[in-house]
Amino acid sequence: MLNKRADKLELIRIAEAVALEKSIDKELIINSMETGIAKAAKSKFGQDNEIKVIINRDNGDIALYRKLIIVEKPENNNTEITLNDAISLNQENKNKKIGEEILQPLPSFDFGRIAAQTAKQVISFNVREAERERQYNDFIDKKDTILSGIVKRLEFGNVIVDLGRTESIIQKNEMIPRENIKAGDRIKAYCLDVRREPRGQQIFLSRAHPKFMEKLFIHEVPEIYDGLIEIKSSSRDPGSRAKICVKAVDTSLDPVGACVGMRGSRVQAVVNELQGEKIDIVNWSEDPAIVVANALSPAEVQRVNVNNEEKKLDVILSEENLSKAIGRRGQNVRLATKLLNYEINIMTDEEDSERRQLEFKEKTDNFVKNLELDETLGQLLVAEGYSTIDDIKDSAPDLLTKIEGIEIDTAKELIERAKEFYQKDQKEIANKIKDLGLENDLIDHEGLTPGMLVTLGEKKILTLIDFADLASDELTGSFDVIKGERVRIKGYLEDFALSKKEADDLIMSARNKVYKD
Repeated sequence: MLNKRADKLELIRIAEAVALEKSIDKELIINSMETGIAKAAKSKFGQDNEIKVIINRDNGDIALYRKLIIVEKPENNNTEITLNDAISLNQENKNKKIGEEILQPLPSFDFGRIAAQTAKQVISFNVREAERERQYNDFIDKKDTILSGIVKRLEFGNVIVDLGRTESIIQKNEMIPRENIKAGDRIKAYCLDVRREPRGQQIFLSRAHPKFMEKLFIHEVPEIYDGLIEIKSSSRDPGSRAKICVKAVDTSLDPVGACVGMRGSRVQAVVNELQGEKIDIVNWSEDPAIVVANALSPAEVQRVNVNNEEKKLDVILSEENLSKAIGRRGQNVRLATKLLNYEINIMTDEEDSERRQLEFKEKTDNFVKNLELDETLGQLLVAEGYSTIDDIKDSAPDLLTKIEGIEIDTAKELIERAKEFYQKDQKEIANKIKDLGLENDLIDHEGLTPGMLVTLGEKKILTLIDFADLASDELTGSFDVIKGERVRIKGYLEDFALSKKEADDLIMSARNKVYKD
C-alpha cells in the first residue's frame, strides 16, 4: 500500500541507503522509483495513459498524475482534453493554451504482485545503469594512468584484477612474458582503455605497453614529474629490453643521470617492476643522427646518413660493431627504429661503398641505355644529382647548362629525349599492366604508380586482397640473419625508394578497403 505513512517514509530511507551504498546521487534513485511506480500504474489505469509520479523528497508522499494535451476536439480521452474540461479540473489551467500539457490527479492504489514486480525491475535496472555510468565516469579519467589492484583470478591466460569497486582485465598479450602471476598478488598496470559495454564498462590494463614504463619513470623521477625532464619516446620488448629517450628542459640537468639515480636506485625500481627488463636511457637531440648513435649503444657508430623526407637513416659502422648494433635477433636495431620512428639501415663501410658504387652505375647505365648517351655524359649527370630520367624531363635547359660541357642545344636535346622516353615507357607500362591481368581495385589503389603495378604483377600480386596481405618489409626490403650471416632481403618495391611509413600507409589503406566490413 503506497498510501501508508510507513511505506512512504520507507521509500525515502531505501533511496538514501542505496545512494550511499552505490555512491549514486539520491535524486537519481528517487527518479528511478518514480519511473518504476509510473510503469506499474499503467497496469492499473491502462497502457495508453501517460503517467507521471512525483515523490515528495521530504515526507515521501506519492502523487500520481495523468498527462493530458489540450486540444480543441479530443480523439483519445486517455491522452487529450478540451480547455474547458482542463479548467474544470483545476482553475489554474485557465492560463493554458491549445497544445500545452496538464496534469490530472489520479487516486492512489494498492500494488498487486505483478505491478510491484514491474516497479522493482524498472528501479533495479535504472540503479544498475546509474552505477555503470558512475563507474565509467570514475575510470575514464584514469585512462593513461597506472592503476593498482589485487589479482582476482586467471582465465585462459588473461588476468582479472579487482580494483575495489570494479574489475579490470589484463589480456594475455598485454602481460610481461614468463611473468609469474597468481591470485591474491597486488599488481600495477597501465590503464590502456575504458570502454562502454552492454554489461557495463570494461577496463583494459597493460603491463607490456611502453607507456607503462614511462609512467613508472614519472613516479620514480621527480624531475620528470615536475616537468624539468621530458620523455620524448620509448620502445619495449617486454620482459627483455627497453629504450627510453629523455630531454632536459632545464639545460643544467643531466637527464640520463637523473633517470638512473644515485647508484642506479631510480632505474632499478623500474627494472624490478618490469621483472628485470634491461632499460637503455638515451639522451635526446634535435639531430636524429646523434640520437641513433646513442640508441644503438654499445655499438660505436662511424657516421649516419640522414634522409628526413623519407625518414630513413643509413648507419655506417665497423664490422666488429655490426653484431652489437643489430643485437640478439635484431632486438637492438628494432627498438631503436621504434624509438626514433625512422627506418634504420645498418651497414659496414664496405657495404656502404659497394652500395654507392652500384647505385651510381645503375643510374649511369639507365641514362646511357634509354637516352642514348655516352658513358661520360651519363656519369656527369649522375654526379650532378640527376637520378632518374624524370629528373631530366622536368628540368629546365638553363639548369642543365650549368653543368660543365653541356651547351644549350645539348640540354634541350636531353630534355626532349627524356620526354619521348617517358611517353613510350608509360604506353608500354599500360600495356604490360593489362597483359599481367591486374584487377581494377589494385590498379586504382591510391599511391601505387604504374611502375609499381608492373612490379607487383610480375610477383603475382594481382588483387587488392593480395596487396593487403603483405607486410611493409616485403615492399621495402629488410635484413635477416641466415646461418649466422646478415643477409639483405630485397623488397618488391625497393627500387622505387619507398619508405617504411609510405609502405605501411599503402598496406593499411588497402586493408581498410578490403576488411572494412
